[in-house]
Amino acid sequence: MTSPHFIVFANEKGGTGKSTTAVHTAVALAAAGHRVATLDLDQRQRTTTRYLENRAATVRRLGVELPQPVFRVLEDQTEEALDAAIADLGAEADVLVIDTPGRDDNVARAAILKADTLVTPMNDSFVDLDLIGQVNPDTFKVTKPSFYAELIWNSRTARAKTAGKSVDWVVLRNRLQHIGSHNQQRVGAAMDELARRVGFRVIPGLSERVIYRELFPKGLTLLDLKQIGDAGIAHIAARQELREMVAGLGLPGAEAAKAA
Repeated sequence: MTSPHFIVFANEKGGTGKSTTAVHTAVALAAAGHRVATLDLDQRQRTTTRYLENRAATVRRLGVELPQPVFRVLEDQTEEALDAAIADLGAEADVLVIDTPGRDDNVARAAILKADTLVTPMNDSFVDLDLIGQVNPDTFKVTKPSFYAELIWNSRTARAKTAGKSVDWVVLRNRLQHIGSHNQQRVGAAMDELARRVGFRVIPGLSERVIYRELFPKGLTLLDLKQIGDAGIAHIAARQELREMVAGLGLPGAEAAKAA
């Protein structure tokens, strides 16, 4: 039996849009025809699961068909339970999206070890950049990688030794402002320098848009414009942004998702 492609969304900081990008990615791949399952490791907030529960409720309420991943919360926070959930979900899926909590724990580290694609969403600021690299306060040049970059480096090395597979680490620049600024340019330059030193790719993520918060109660995504109703130019632009993000991840079926 072929193992699913593991996409792990991980960042120890909260408020980076991790669950939002995880849900949108999962739905986009489901819309492209993949059998997608999601595993939510945050049994307290369970944002990804709540989003997909809202989506299932909307399907029942409106009597419509929407692409819907299978979803589950990891209630038992042990590595044994993680392995069991992965084996169960992976038997029926070719893509497994894992959303980790905004903290460091053994279960999250075990999930990172399983990643084929590791996605780290980050707000476009030096506050968030500090998670993976420290910069000089005067020149804004990178001085050294931070603890999280070292954690991911060690995890990737361990996976390469045990599984013989490389990990594609992708950093998403979320909440990019539509108007450029010196700060945005400095963050971008520092991130590019870190990418060369640590070994990740940088792609644009999702902008700061009210629509993402408005869609949550109904569990809709920007691929569901027919159900959103009264879609304007901003919605269409945001949908294109989402398509480009999913394509930039270089996942299985990404081109089909971009065209969906």
